[in-house]
Amino acid sequence: MVDAARPASGVRWLDSPGEDRLNQPLKATVVTAGVVVLIALVVLIVVLATQRQAPPAGDAAPAPELIRSDSHVLDQGGDGAVTVVEFLDFECEVCGAFYPVVEDLRERFRGDITYVLRYFPIPSHFNSMNAAIAAEAAARQGRLEDMYRRLFESQAEWGEQGESRADVFRGFAVELGLDMARYDADVADPATRARVEQDFEDGRALGVDGTPTFFVDGARLELRRFTDVADAVERALAGAAR
Repeated sequence: MVDAARPASGVRWLDSPGEDRLNQPLKATVVTAGVVVLIALVVLIVVLATQRQAPPAGDAAPAPELIRSDSHVLDQGGDGAVTVVEFLDFECEVCGAFYPVVEDLRERFRGDITYVLRYFPIPSHFNSMNAAIAAEAAARQGRLEDMYRRLFESQAEWGEQGESRADVFRGFAVELGLDMARYDADVADPATRARVEQDFEDGRALGVDGTPTFFVDGARLELRRFTDVADAVERALAGAAR
């Protein structure tokens, strides 16, 4: 007869003291192996997640630059000149107010400053991007300064409107005698918009949060008065003369 207190042949008692001692090394080995596998899986997951998050070395975003090789220099003062960089928005009323101040500055310090224009079309200004694209299209025909002047001098006619005034800017191009087939092609070219957006992104990375923003010899100015830019230029020239 089979003893009801014992299992059938071949079945072990798990609570048998003798057999438990035999199983302890095996259990420890299994547990240790399991922990090692778990740690390895965690490390693998972390490594893969890090690889997904890290951008490829070749795709790193370019560092912001105050002046790029393709930045628009309206006045070239040469070696030793004070560099003035303006981030502007053609639809910005304050930029429009500063426009004659800047023109006076350029005339007053002609030969002593290098003046660089950079686009910073504020998204809340409906036609600021259209105006910048028109200016960039004119720049591709060597007529940036002419369009720059026309846009600011006519700002009251087209600014602060909730509809596209690209047709107005095209009319300016006609008045300037630009090659209109080329102008239209450049306005439609995504590379033209990308050129404007590069200025904007550089500006944001450099801390520009409004327009106009001026940098004099690399130092950003905190504007309080219309004379601040000229005062900064005079200080820079005086320092260079010492």
